[in-house]
Amino acid sequence: MRKQFNKVEGTKGEIKACNYLKKKKYKILEVNYRNRLGEIDIIAQQKKTIVFIEVKSRSTLAFGRPSEAVDRRKQEKIKSVAMLYLIENKLTESQSRMDVIEMIGDNEINHIINAF
Repeated sequence: MRKQFNKVEGTKGEIKACNYLKKKKYKILEVNYRNRLGEIDIIAQQKKTIVFIEVKSRSTLAFGRPSEAVDRRKQEKIKSVAMLYLIENKLTESQSRMDVIEMIGDNEINHIINAF
């Protein structure tokens, strides 16, 4: 039951993150992109830069910041998935970066640009 709750909360966070990014003039390319190496929550484009975004949601900061859950292992996995995406879409010459969007409670959004 807890896993289902987390999935619903995660989806709500991703929707809010997409709306936030659209307001900031990002073009959303993919949501919940998957390949054989894993998943990336959002792939967007800001001007000429491809942005790979991990969205982390928490209702409170009682257990730390959401971004703290993006540990070294998770970062390496995201980088691998992103590289395969760039190769498959012939975008290896494009600028790219990795961001994290923290969703805290119902209203707080913290966008960490170039998080890793």
